[in-house]
Amino acid sequence: MSKKLVLCDCLGTQSLDPEAIGAASGLACSKLYTGLCTSQIADAAEAIKDGDAIIACQQERQRFEELADELGVDAPGFVDLRDRAGWSDHGADAAPKMAALAAEALIVAPAPKTMDVASEGVCLVVGGGEVAVEAARALSDHLSVTLLLSGDADVLPLSRDFEVVRGTLAQAKGALGNFSVRIDGFQEMEPGGRGAFTFTPARDGAQSGCDIIVDLSGETALFPAHEKREGYLRADPKSPTAVAAVVLEASHMVGTFEQPLYVRLEESLCAHSRAEQPACSRCLNLCPTGAITPNGETVAVDPLICAGCGACSAVCPTGAISYDAPPVATVFRRIDTLAGTYRKAGGGTPRLLVTDGDHGLEMISLAARFGRGLPADVIPMAVDALNGFGHAEMLAALGAGFGAVDVLLSPKTERDPLEAQLILAEAIAGEGKLRLLDLADPDALSDALFGVEVAAVTHDPILPIGTRRQVTRVAAKALMPDAEMVALPAGAPYGAVQVDSDACTLCLSCASLCPTGALGDNPDLPQLRFQEDACVQCGLCSNLCPEKAITLEPRLNLTDAAYTQQVVNEEEPFACIECGALFGVKSTVDKIMEKLAGKHSMFQNPQAARMIQMCDDCRVNAQYHMENNPFAGGERPRPRTTDDYFSKRRDH
Repeated sequence: MSKKLVLCDCLGTQSLDPEAIGAASGLACSKLYTGLCTSQIADAAEAIKDGDAIIACQQERQRFEELADELGVDAPGFVDLRDRAGWSDHGADAAPKMAALAAEALIVAPAPKTMDVASEGVCLVVGGGEVAVEAARALSDHLSVTLLLSGDADVLPLSRDFEVVRGTLAQAKGALGNFSVRIDGFQEMEPGGRGAFTFTPARDGAQSGCDIIVDLSGETALFPAHEKREGYLRADPKSPTAVAAVVLEASHMVGTFEQPLYVRLEESLCAHSRAEQPACSRCLNLCPTGAITPNGETVAVDPLICAGCGACSAVCPTGAISYDAPPVATVFRRIDTLAGTYRKAGGGTPRLLVTDGDHGLEMISLAARFGRGLPADVIPMAVDALNGFGHAEMLAALGAGFGAVDVLLSPKTERDPLEAQLILAEAIAGEGKLRLLDLADPDALSDALFGVEVAAVTHDPILPIGTRRQVTRVAAKALMPDAEMVALPAGAPYGAVQVDSDACTLCLSCASLCPTGALGDNPDLPQLRFQEDACVQCGLCSNLCPEKAITLEPRLNLTDAAYTQQVVNEEEPFACIECGALFGVKSTVDKIMEKLAGKHSMFQNPQAARMIQMCDDCRVNAQYHMENNPFAGGERPRPRTTDDYFSKRRDH
């Protein structure tokens, strides 16, 4: 059964063209309703009962889902056409955008992989004073609470509804359901005796674990990017509202929860290290929560700490770490669907507005309800991880036919990773097509988008499929068909290695350890070869080169030569003076002869010095036949047998 789009003009406040929307999106459209959630709720029930309905309203989603539950059928799909297109100063011209949004609603993202996280409600409340005591008392009805009072706190509860200890929280690790803490100056309360409670003598290094930490200390947060750490709740003790909100949230953190596995790690692709030599550390440098740590030659991702910001996926040059909730391929498909359907519906050159699912959508909704809304050529696309929308995604959007891409930052978005990705994308696509919008006012959002002139797209739109590197290269060729070499900023994951042939000795240590195979050798000749398409600029080759003969050059080579191996250094091979077989490098053998022959004690004899100029087989043969043959020796003794031992015993 095909999907059916159920349209409502929301009491006549928006203009809808069912025929145009259906023709471009491929959806069958219902008749145009005007009060689907109120006076025409019976019609909504019939559409839901028939199945495979997509209701063009997000505001009343809960109402329609409850209606489906009452009818005993699956909930319908939903797409917001009103806030994102219909409610706008350009609402009369929004049919192409509506068709694009409707077509995007048909894309079903794979269900994210998850793991179960269990919390038994063991809660550590950290703080001092009456605020922490009252919070612990309130939580004790729901959780197993221990109150950690600061060392100088003198406010002690008289009841025994929860445990009370004193000390300083020196270290905390983990996340919801799996915290471990170390407490210095640890003192336990003595529950017996008359008068005020007393404490045991202090000791350092006390270890414990808990499921939840409620931090009301007012001190520095225990974790980086603490707002992203599941199970760690922090509030200013001077704000009763914030404390109450934290207490309420903590009281519900009991049971088994699904933790999304935001990223996928392919260790075999990781270029973090080889042979204890450092290489790529882009993801390590950017991870705000510390979820990514070195793990020998690769990195490791702690799924309990990972908050799914997506920055690691955007900067990983090899694809070893990729965002998986949803996969990057789903984002590329959404981009292609939005741009392609907009063109099919007769639209001109669209612009893409990338937002998160919370702050961004709220800004769009408020701008639509109380302001000018979005221009008709601005198509919004909400993503789960703004920092995961990197240079490859930006270039994919431009290559697919968008004339410009704006990314609306949210208050929780780390700006530095996105700025670096935008700089890289601009170096490839040119300036003026990409922007980061750091706005908190819906009217300011509308002002930033209305009245912007965008040049018409003249290239043939690309189909953004494949890896992020492949899509980047295809998009770059489409955007700059005449370009061959594009200079990139330092740290870019594309580029060449420059080899100083005068310093390079062709030891080939770089080729043997290159994690992507960009550097290689020739088994038949002393050559160092390089394939630029495979180079991720990890820096391992330059770090381990003993002669410091390698430097990195960030650039994007758009010629076909990038796909082939190029000889970057070669020398004349040396022919064995006995058999003529080629081995080694002539310049190296000559240097060794110059330094050792007649000068080193092992090579004083001309016959021994000649062996430097022999291949392995001839060298062994020469050693065997030379005077003072190290392989030569006296006759080997006869192996002793049992009879030898018995005869010796008889002789005695």
